[in-house]
Amino acid sequence: MDDLTTKKCVSCNARDMRPMTVEAAHSLIPQVQGWNLVTEDGMMKLQRTWKVKTFMKGMEFFKLVADVAEAEGGLTENDFILAAKINRLDLHQLLSRKVGE
Repeated sequence: MDDLTTKKCVSCNARDMRPMTVEAAHSLIPQVQGWNLVTEDGMMKLQRTWKVKTFMKGMEFFKLVADVAEAEGGLTENDFILAAKINRLDLHQLLSRKVGE
């Protein structure tokens, strides 16, 4: 199994980029600890919740996430690659409790 954090996202506009199957999503979810698969309005999505220490720490947190994340289209391997990379961000100084708890 490839380490998702070593992969690069492909353009969401690529012709071969399609939303992944439920089976494919379930095969990748174990690699992104703390994340959940949810279905909203008939679309699969990745979801995770964090509780930040303060409003300003929240802004810092979202800036860090925004640097590696891009919301685009249906659920693809890109979402799992980003989730794995977000898991590696050093966020402990921003959150009111440890990441993943």
